[in-house]
Amino acid sequence: MTLFTKEGCEKCDYVKKSVDLKKLGVRVEILSADNPDSLAHLAWHGLVRIAETAAAILVLDDSSALTGLSASKITGLGRGKGVSRRSSSHPPAANP
Repeated sequence: MTLFTKEGCEKCDYVKKSVDLKKLGVRVEILSADNPDSLAHLAWHGLVRIAETAAAILVLDDSSALTGLSASKITGLGRGKGVSRRSSSHPPAANP
């Protein structure tokens, strides 16, 4: 899983501080003009427009995306709780 975040985003910082992302196997990618690889990865998933208005986007292993994240939504993934997903037609990205 990949969590796309932005610098200076309070919600992004909250999620990163509230959840043990490493334990859940979530890789964090910071979106910025200085990080073209993360921007390309975001575009590959077809999430550029969503990222313009929503920060903290979690892309799951099946390439579906979650927005409006909270700590309970992310930790609930490991417990099989239902969450709202946006599907993507792209296969999961390979981890470099």
